[in-house]
Amino acid sequence: MLSEKISYFHHTHKVNTMSLNELLLAELKNEAAATRRLLERVPVEKNDWKPHPKSMALGRLAMHVAEISEWTASTLLADELDFSKTEYKPKDPESVQELLDKHDSCVAVAVDALQRFDESHYGDLWTLRTGEHVHFSLPKSAVVRSFAFNHLYHHRAQLGVYLRLLNVPIPGMYGPTADELEAMAAAKG
Repeated sequence: MLSEKISYFHHTHKVNTMSLNELLLAELKNEAAATRRLLERVPVEKNDWKPHPKSMALGRLAMHVAEISEWTASTLLADELDFSKTEYKPKDPESVQELLDKHDSCVAVAVDALQRFDESHYGDLWTLRTGEHVHFSLPKSAVVRSFAFNHLYHHRAQLGVYLRLLNVPIPGMYGPTADELEAMAAAKG
């Protein structure tokens, strides 16, 4: 019975046949818009604020969220990232505009990489290491999903909690937030 329904669906409805690059690109663009809305709210004057001594400071977390999209390109265009060979220095944003500019440029780099990437290489291994110590080695398709996309969603949610604790109204990611519903109710009178 179920197989008949599935067969009927395929024969009566157009099935979308987007490539993996096109699917990831659509998700990246949609999520980038949501991420940008959150970054617009970051109170950079509180860059040093932390909800707990072991937590990342607000400014560093916000910049991390702004930068992560570029990891898509790093995954697709190279076969590894070796922390022992990088001279990355975390930077706190001096303004919301700096955060937005960083986010927009990193998204543009990721979009370009996805548009140019040869999908036959999604099975190629990508490795994260610190010198001889290998943190993980996975197919590029898995790394894009976990190390780039899901990593961003994790830290974006973390940033949302920081903003909530600082009483900053939270924008919706997948629908209206309590702040937006409250504002809509107030507008109705």
